[in-house]
Amino acid sequence: MNIHHKNDTDLDLEMQQVEAAKLNPAQFDVLYEKYYKSIFVFIYRRTGNEDLSADITSQVFLKALINIKKYVFKGVPFSAWLFRIAFNEINMYFRKSNAHRVVSLEQKSISQIVMEVQEEDNTLGQQRMMAALKKLDGDDIQLIELRFFEKRSFAEIGVIIGITENNAKVKVYRILDKLKKVLKTKF
Repeated sequence: MNIHHKNDTDLDLEMQQVEAAKLNPAQFDVLYEKYYKSIFVFIYRRTGNEDLSADITSQVFLKALINIKKYVFKGVPFSAWLFRIAFNEINMYFRKSNAHRVVSLEQKSISQIVMEVQEEDNTLGQQRMMAALKKLDGDDIQLIELRFFEKRSFAEIGVIIGITENNAKVKVYRILDKLKKVLKTKF
């Protein structure tokens, strides 16, 4: 089981922690300790800057603490809500600063996309996939990152970027089709 996909017992425990934090903000520290590292890494993969990532992570948890009473369980882990806040904070930073977004790619994940798109796993396929990924726009890359590099479920992706689970599926498969077309052309 992926760390992002929890069983019913884990979700129940997490909901108890969330409800406790709603009643007493001091109880939020349990959620903070549980998710700080994964939120920080999520942000760092997109910024490439440790200090900036720490600042944005602080903003994420401050906003989460302030808005915890508005949180509503939607069938996915609480972390999806935190990642949505992080996603929005990252996008806000890049809109305001005009900085270039960092894309952190892992060889293992590239191999999975290659297998998904053309059912081969070789170095040439990985190199071509890297070149094809560079042709995608930022929104498409974000979806690929969430699905293949961070192993998010379609439901979590939907919550994080503010679309339905089915829409997340459709978008990811359209991006994969786009990659197939790019890989068929010589570039």
